[in-house]
Amino acid sequence: MPLDPVAYQPYADPDDFIREVTDLIWVDRSISYIRENYEPDSIVHGAYGTSTSRDEVIEGTLMRISATPDRTGQAEDVIWEARGDDAFLSSHLVLSGHLQAPEYSRTIANCLYRRGRMVEEWVARDTLAGALERGDDLDELARAQAFRGYTGSWTEPAPVDPIARGDSGPRADDHRAEVETVIDMIQTVWNDRDLQKVEKYFERDLVLLTVGNRLVIRPEGYRRSLLRFLEAFPAGQFEIRDIQTNYDVRYAGLRVAVTWKFVGDYSGKPNYGPLTGKPVDLLGISQFTFHKGALTKEVRLWDDIALRAQIAGMRGDESVGPSNIY
Repeated sequence: MPLDPVAYQPYADPDDFIREVTDLIWVDRSISYIRENYEPDSIVHGAYGTSTSRDEVIEGTLMRISATPDRTGQAEDVIWEARGDDAFLSSHLVLSGHLQAPEYSRTIANCLYRRGRMVEEWVARDTLAGALERGDDLDELARAQAFRGYTGSWTEPAPVDPIARGDSGPRADDHRAEVETVIDMIQTVWNDRDLQKVEKYFERDLVLLTVGNRLVIRPEGYRRSLLRFLEAFPAGQFEIRDIQTNYDVRYAGLRVAVTWKFVGDYSGKPNYGPLTGKPVDLLGISQFTFHKGALTKEVRLWDDIALRAQIAGMRGDESVGPSNIY
């Protein structure tokens, strides 16, 4: 079923919609446009919890723009997929930084738009990148935040069949073979820990871009990166919460976006300070690129400072809070 233009008017298509609206708000500073772009009761699941107010999005956007006035951003990828005939779910990879300076970071915002209005959003920011660039004390940054916790769809059980339906609702059965490859890879490599199987799904010359502006190459680099994360949460599991696919030569062909939740006890290696033995609830998003049926690239983001704040709160560390959800 073709997507009704009411979903993205007055722009040419959802890709154009996402790029232009984001630029209008974040680059041109038209913060007030959020009132036209978001429903009053719009829901945002961020690294510190869930917001259910458009006003909080406006306030949070203002604070972020004010805190980094010299930064600008642009679309690195937009993976969008229809949700019925009047809505779409987009996965917007934003590369932001100073125009002529080496500091940069990435954000992925997954937005559910219905008839041109944002109704629900999932956001993962690489805050670790800027902290490492500035030489900040990561634990001090974490203690300055407070993890609010999640409500709504993020607290419900993971979708039973994410190919058919995710947190954003029913999806068309697009690019099934590639979607099944990604799901099988997540289960086999990420959850079952069969790390040898990386080479079953990825090309040899793979690229992984992940938090802290880390660039990882080759299957062995991919394995070591995953082990580095999992060693702190050795029994943790990844839940697939949503999927969207898109083919566009502008972005190197076929891509698959996955919104995932990681849940696991902080009981392994104390990479985030003293262990708590309590579970974390981590929101993350990955974008995968295919070439001739094989995975060639992944961009995998979560907010590592917010993860530290969540752990610090469980440990009873005093926080300044509250945090900017947006």
